[in-house]
Amino acid sequence: MGDLKILTRRRPAITSPFEQMDKGNGKNQQNRLCLLASLSAFFWILLLYFHFVVLGGRTGGGDESSTVRLQSNPPVVVESRIPVPVPVRVVEEPPRPKIAAAEEVITPHVTEQQQQQPKTFPFMRALRTVQNKTDRCGGRYIYVHDLPSRFNDDMLKECRSLSLWTNMCKFTTNAGMGPPLENVEGVFSNTGWYATNQFAVDVIFSNRMKQYDCLTNDSSLAAAIFVPFYAGFDIARYLWGYNISRRDAASLDLVDWLMKRPEWKIMQGRDHFLVAGRITWDFRRLSEEEGDWGNKLLFLPAAKNMSMLVVESSPWNANDFGIPYPTYFHPAKDADVFAWQDRMRKLERKYLFSFAGAPRPGNPKSIRGQIIDQCRGSKVGKLLECDFGESKCHSPSSIMQMFQSSHFCLQPQGDSYTRRSAFDSMLAGCIPVFFHPGSAYTQYTWHLPKNFTTYSVFIPEDDIRLRNGSIEERLSQIPPEQVQIMRENVINLIPQLIYADPRSKLETFKDAFDVAVQAVIDKVTRLRKNIIEGRTEYDNFVEENSWKYALLEEGQREAGWHEWDPFFSKPKGESAGDGSTGSSAEAAKNSWKNEQRDQK
Repeated sequence: MGDLKILTRRRPAITSPFEQMDKGNGKNQQNRLCLLASLSAFFWILLLYFHFVVLGGRTGGGDESSTVRLQSNPPVVVESRIPVPVPVRVVEEPPRPKIAAAEEVITPHVTEQQQQQPKTFPFMRALRTVQNKTDRCGGRYIYVHDLPSRFNDDMLKECRSLSLWTNMCKFTTNAGMGPPLENVEGVFSNTGWYATNQFAVDVIFSNRMKQYDCLTNDSSLAAAIFVPFYAGFDIARYLWGYNISRRDAASLDLVDWLMKRPEWKIMQGRDHFLVAGRITWDFRRLSEEEGDWGNKLLFLPAAKNMSMLVVESSPWNANDFGIPYPTYFHPAKDADVFAWQDRMRKLERKYLFSFAGAPRPGNPKSIRGQIIDQCRGSKVGKLLECDFGESKCHSPSSIMQMFQSSHFCLQPQGDSYTRRSAFDSMLAGCIPVFFHPGSAYTQYTWHLPKNFTTYSVFIPEDDIRLRNGSIEERLSQIPPEQVQIMRENVINLIPQLIYADPRSKLETFKDAFDVAVQAVIDKVTRLRKNIIEGRTEYDNFVEENSWKYALLEEGQREAGWHEWDPFFSKPKGESAGDGSTGSSAEAAKNSWKNEQRDQK
């Protein structure tokens, strides 16, 4: 418009032939110029409005089609003729911050929705089976790996190599129970009694699993996954006279096989469990020295994720759990259990206490010598001495007969914390007397009550060493009515301490197998729920204090001081058994040497 005004002012100074020829048309021509000027002004205003208001508002919104239209518009003049005030207006009222503010409102809303949606994990389907009330196996399914036969059945074909001193072939018969026992002296029931080897749990447990009522071929439904590896039989073949490479071979091969399986990847093995019918120290070699004991199965990174059920666990490690030694009794039906319990209630017991075992002269801290002396010097005590060669300790009938005749059965440590004898005695309705918490209380937390005073007597080892009163005196002070209550508690525990005939299953009772499997399922289920909730089971978990956690009361999440701390004060790997004669490896080695001496 400025150009038009200049043009208007200069017109009088210009002589135009057209004006001279037709002065009458001047007024009309001026009107036309004004119209053109108005149209031009309107066009530029409209163009600027369209650019800054319409197109400017769409650019921040990400409308690609608007951007394309803007770039394809022909008037390039827009860029060269933008008035000076326009950029100031864009800065003062930028459209983009308005869009960004809208985005800030939307983003938290989307995040909140995502947070409200349930998290998904590969094991969610297994957890949801509990919600199906029509599924009796909901939350109880077990998936069993189909291992190559070298990990289990092939070992049984070479049963003569499973022990240096014992022909294990007869003990692997009858699904791991061994040959039937004759009831010549009338000590046993007429059925269900077998000459079971104390280290035969590998086979017994695996065969019981075949009868488990909630097996599945769909691992996504599984509450836990069983690995039928005969770990105890494997190491038993190579403990003496073999190098560490041979001892570790099967364990390394197993772990390699498992880690390639899709089932492993779900939880990196933390839902897997296996069984070994030997003490944990056979699987915890601390070094790569050829002279060190055992293999390193339980120290393998993958195995640390799995749960290993052993007849004696480590107080200082979190990946093994104690299950009962097998006894001689393997009932096939509930009636056999009821009948045996009733029989144990009615027995007359003429001895106040008894002990079956041998001294440990090579262990100066062992209290077995003092216990044997007290048994010999008591008129109400009974002793069944065990030694190499012919011994009544090798006779199940003699052992069970003595236990059935006693109110209390003494169960000191052997070469390691635990003894099979503890379970044989409870099977006979005899109240166990323990001298170290590692012999039962911190071991079999799945199978025995936390309140140990309800079924047992605890006499600290130091009381025997320092002769702070006699065993006879201590036990005789317990009122008869209290003895009766404790015995009834022991008899009621019998079903969950024995392994039923693997070829059948009990209907109303839960045996040691059932208790252990349910405990594993509960452990895996808690872990899965904790993963979903983003929490851990315990606060400030310390693996070296593993023995404490199973003793915590409901709701406790942290293990503090415990009265049994002095019993487990030795560093991990430097103490087993009484914690005074060397390493756990030495205790395991001595345990092997004494296999034929007494009933552990």
